[in-house]
Amino acid sequence: MILLLPRLWKVKHLEKQGKLKEMQHLTHKTAKVWARRLIAITGTSVQVEGLEHVPPGPVVFVSNHQGNFDIPLFLGYVEKQKAFIAKIELLKMPLVSTWMKYIRCIFIDRNDARQSLRAINTGVDLLKDGHSLVIFPEGTRSRSTEIGEFKKGSLKLATKAGVPIVPVTINGTYRMMEANGGRMKPASVKMIISPPIDTTNLSKEEESQLTDRVFEIIKENLKSFL
Repeated sequence: MILLLPRLWKVKHLEKQGKLKEMQHLTHKTAKVWARRLIAITGTSVQVEGLEHVPPGPVVFVSNHQGNFDIPLFLGYVEKQKAFIAKIELLKMPLVSTWMKYIRCIFIDRNDARQSLRAINTGVDLLKDGHSLVIFPEGTRSRSTEIGEFKKGSLKLATKAGVPIVPVTINGTYRMMEANGGRMKPASVKMIISPPIDTTNLSKEEESQLTDRVFEIIKENLKSFL
C-alpha cells in the first residue's frame, strides 16, 4: 500500500494531462512491483512455466481460482498489460479498487443479470481496443487443489471479440492465506501457461464445447501437482 499511494498522484496527474499511454504504463508497472513485493513478503517461491505461449496482442487468460493471491500472481509474473473480470464486492476496498479501475478492471454484480451483460459488452470493447483480460470462470475461490465447475457462457468475451484464449493453471496460492485461517504464510506456487486456443472461425459445436475444453486442460495440469 505504501507503494500505491504516492504513485496514485502521478497517475491522476498524467490522466489530467491526457497522457493515457504513459498513465497506463505507470499503472501496470506499479501494479507489477506491488504484486511482486506482496508475494515476496510472504516468503513464497513462484515458478512460471509456459510464458512463451502468450501470443502478442490481446488475449483472454482463463484460470482456475484457488485464492486471493491469484491476482497478484498474474500482475507480478505475466508480462502483458491486463485487467480482471472481478466481483463487484471488491469496489468496497479503498485504494485497491482505485488501482483496479485504473488498470481497467471490469466489475460484475452476479445478482444483476443486466449489469453483468453490460459488463461483458464492456469487456468485449476492451479486448477489441487491444487490452487483455483475466477471468476466473469458477466464480469463487476453491481454497484447495480442487477445481469447480466453469460457468457456462463465461468465455463469450473471447469469442465475441475474436481473441485467443490462454488457459492458465495455478497451484499453491491457497496455501498462502486461505489454508491458514487468513494468516499469510510462505508456500510453493506454480503457474502453468498452456498454448493459446484460436477462437475465430469456430463452428457452433466447437464454440459450445469451448468451456469444457479449457476446463479439461486446466484440470489435467492440476493432476500433475497431486
